[in-house]
Amino acid sequence: MIFTEAVYVACAAASLLCALLLLRGYLRERARLLFWSSVCFFGLTLNNVLLFVDVILLPQVDLFLWRTLPAVLGIAALLYGLIWEEL
Repeated sequence: MIFTEAVYVACAAASLLCALLLLRGYLRERARLLFWSSVCFFGLTLNNVLLFVDVILLPQVDLFLWRTLPAVLGIAALLYGLIWEEL
C-alpha cells in the first residue's frame, strides 16, 4: 500500500511541477498556448490529488465524478487554446 500512495503523490507532484513550469514560461514569454497548457496541468494536478483522496483517504466514498471533472475541464481548456488562440 505504501508504494501505491507514493505513486499517487509522485504523479500529483509531477503534474504540479509541469503546471508551474508552464506558468513560469507563460509569464516570461507571454505565449498564450503556455497559459492554456498550464491550466490543463493544474486540472490534471487536481485530478491526481482527488484520486489520492478517493482511493487512499476515503475508499468508502465514490469521488469519480469530482475527480474526473477537473481533468476534463483542463483538457477542454487546452483544446480551446489549441483551436482558438492560434488563429
